[in-house]
Amino acid sequence: MGTLLRSCGNRTCFELEAVLALLQCFEFEAYCVFRRKKFVMKAVRFHEYGDADVLRYEDVALPVPGAGEVRIRVAATSFNPVDAGIRGGGLQGPFPVTLPHTPGIDVAGTVDALGDGVDAVAVGDEVVGFLPMIGDGAAAEYVIAPAEVLTAAPSSVPLADAAALPLVGLTAWQALFELGELTAGQRVLITGAGGAVGAYAVQLAKNAGAYVIATASPRSADRVRAAGADEVLDHTATDVVDAVTQPVDLLLNLAPIEPSQLAEQAALVRSGGVVVNTTVWMQAPSDEERQVRGVNVFVRSDAKQLAGLVAAIDRGELHIDISRRIQLADLPAFHAEVAAGAVSGKVVVLAPTAQRT
Repeated sequence: MGTLLRSCGNRTCFELEAVLALLQCFEFEAYCVFRRKKFVMKAVRFHEYGDADVLRYEDVALPVPGAGEVRIRVAATSFNPVDAGIRGGGLQGPFPVTLPHTPGIDVAGTVDALGDGVDAVAVGDEVVGFLPMIGDGAAAEYVIAPAEVLTAAPSSVPLADAAALPLVGLTAWQALFELGELTAGQRVLITGAGGAVGAYAVQLAKNAGAYVIATASPRSADRVRAAGADEVLDHTATDVVDAVTQPVDLLLNLAPIEPSQLAEQAALVRSGGVVVNTTVWMQAPSDEERQVRGVNVFVRSDAKQLAGLVAAIDRGELHIDISRRIQLADLPAFHAEVAAGAVSGKVVVLAPTAQRT
């Protein structure tokens, strides 16, 4: 129609073109009003499984909380390796998400709306939580969360930084104390301590009164030492089995090593000790003759445990370790960076709604 109007060349056609242009302006303004009233939001989603290029930064309808749920205005989420695994399609068995899917298991933000039956939190509360792994995540401006998984955010750090805590903090706590039954005076070997979980595992073990031996590359050795490790072994230049001269009560493996390597390291565990493993592709080795238990970590959301970690942060006993902060719009490019192997430490993903504090 626009082509016909432009070709007629008379005043009537000129006026009609002006009307069309005005309508386009109205449509744009209506869209802006729609955005301002928050009927839509920005989110990163994938509509099919695949490499990082399946991720889209796009407009999505604003979610509405159901019974027992709250809506959170997201300050930040964080990247976890499982996000890439789910996006790639290799974890459809344990995590059957519905497409399109928004990643982001960790959330820190402000309660924005309440569903029916919610009385444990109120609108305006700053919260942190570990979201259900098969639901839509917090790589968005807003996210829906079951009220039961949330706890008050730490008051001593910026709200967005608290997104670095839930998954890795709970993994470390459950591995050390629920499964490993670590107590004061025991010796623990933490392999792969330079990663995101390791930063918390070293701190928590040391705070519990354990003697901590940690393996790390030269790139992360200073960070692991600062976290409180009594010994830091360079696994790139040292045979760990030879370097550990006394038995340990607990071996916590956080490293992507071969099963044969883990079996060799398990021989360092004293009789009656425990091997705890976080890598999903192999089972922790056991030794019935020496009564050494081998258990794998399947982290779960636990608001009470998370509240304990938050309290430790506010007491100054636990430090949130963040290697980098990125914007939500840059998350697709970051996934590609991860695939290239150029990332270490914990990365926080800031939502557009995040306050810069």
